[in-house]
Amino acid sequence: MTASASASGQAAVPTPPTATTAPAAPGEGTAPGEGTAPAGTTRWAGTKQFMQIREGWISGGRTYLSVRTARKVAATGPHEAWLIIPGEGPYTTVLMATDARVLLSVPLGDNSAPSPYSQAEFVNRLMSEPSSARSGLGYDLSFDGKGRVTRLQSLYTS
Repeated sequence: MTASASASGQAAVPTPPTATTAPAAPGEGTAPGEGTAPAGTTRWAGTKQFMQIREGWISGGRTYLSVRTARKVAATGPHEAWLIIPGEGPYTTVLMATDARVLLSVPLGDNSAPSPYSQAEFVNRLMSEPSSARSGLGYDLSFDGKGRVTRLQSLYTS
């Protein structure tokens, strides 16, 4: 993993070793390979967002996610589930709080009901999915006042 410093002297978010880092606009960033978000980015601070996650990784004991907003539509039928409408545009790198809660449902989790998992288990399960399958997954994310993810819940998709 690598890290760089922004023009203001703040440390940038580490990126996987295969990523290239392009300059990011102040306060904005994208996923590895498209740039990085400065530490302390507060774009979604204090909000709840529905998002797609392209990648997750752990560096220096911290969990990072490459996210962008998306939409969800309830799918009714024999089983209640969600349809994920992918977002458009660049992904942004965000940091998970060290005590963030992770709740996963099928297909990343083992049950249709959300169950708790560690951040490391989540990253392993996410990254074991083909990238084409990840685009069909969606998550409700809660952000603290500093823009860190404090709660991640995957939506049940059938």
